[in-house]
Amino acid sequence: MKAMQVVLPGRPLVAAELPVPRPGPGELLVKVRACGVCRTDLHIADGELTRGKLPVVPGHEVVGSVVEAGPGAGRYPAGTRIGVPWLGGACGACAYCTAGRENLCDAPRFTGCDVDGGYAQFMVADERYCFALPAEYSDAEAAPLLCAGLIGYRSLVMAGEARRLGIYGFGAAAHIVAQVARHQGHSVFAFTRPGDAEGQRFALELGAAWAGDSTLAPPGPLDAAIIFAPAGALVVTALRAVVKGGVVVCAGIHMSDIPAFPYDLLWGERVIRSVANLTRADGEAFLALAPRVPVKTTVETFPLAAANEALARLRAGRVRGAAVLVP
Repeated sequence: MKAMQVVLPGRPLVAAELPVPRPGPGELLVKVRACGVCRTDLHIADGELTRGKLPVVPGHEVVGSVVEAGPGAGRYPAGTRIGVPWLGGACGACAYCTAGRENLCDAPRFTGCDVDGGYAQFMVADERYCFALPAEYSDAEAAPLLCAGLIGYRSLVMAGEARRLGIYGFGAAAHIVAQVARHQGHSVFAFTRPGDAEGQRFALELGAAWAGDSTLAPPGPLDAAIIFAPAGALVVTALRAVVKGGVVVCAGIHMSDIPAFPYDLLWGERVIRSVANLTRADGEAFLALAPRVPVKTTVETFPLAAANEALARLRAGRVRGAAVLVP
């Protein structure tokens, strides 16, 4: 099969011809139909995330069809369309797993990091961590739901009952969560890279009440803010923008260092919290909600061989919505 691999972090992905993998106990062989390009893939490719194996086939927003089931696997018949997310497995035995917090598992397996992912024509996945997908979405449209959507949804839950919600970094996750937030009655204030007029127009098209660059203060105080951009300085910016008791949610898996800031920005029972990974319950709840909103994903598709171009576009902030590879 054809695949794109991270071989040396910081260098372009390498095209490879690999054996089609075989499903083990409880696993499925999946024919990849589409795979979203996530900022986490970029962090792995650039060497900013150092856990996991090398070489590795990245990609964890996978839409595929079941080809074959390994021993003991029978949840999804051959031909079923499924989604494979970032959380590829958890130990099920640690204190976090037994408390229903498998996103914090002490021994997790992450798709496209610890195990090969969807930048390939085929992959294997633990059937227990796969999702049935809403029929309303095409393969490419469904792919961003599996991480951008899931992490955005978990971040929105963590933001609480915020009437005025700021979103810093208007990319794949933000363009989905903005729609859910508007559906739930939040007013959305979108912050983009300085000078990104196109991104600001996109946010307004999706119902944002205001859009501007991240150096600007919003037109009024925010009740909560979600930060998708991997820039630690935005934590301080967001703290300045939220009211007393407000919440700043850091939604990325990697962020540059947060600069020092005066305690009075945090005082007043403001909260800074991170979102780590996802649970299967998050996936089931969000994938049931998405077609009811309805969430409309905006995607730009690329052939598998153009994975480096897609990553470069993402790095430069030149993707409207989400980038998706179609093998």
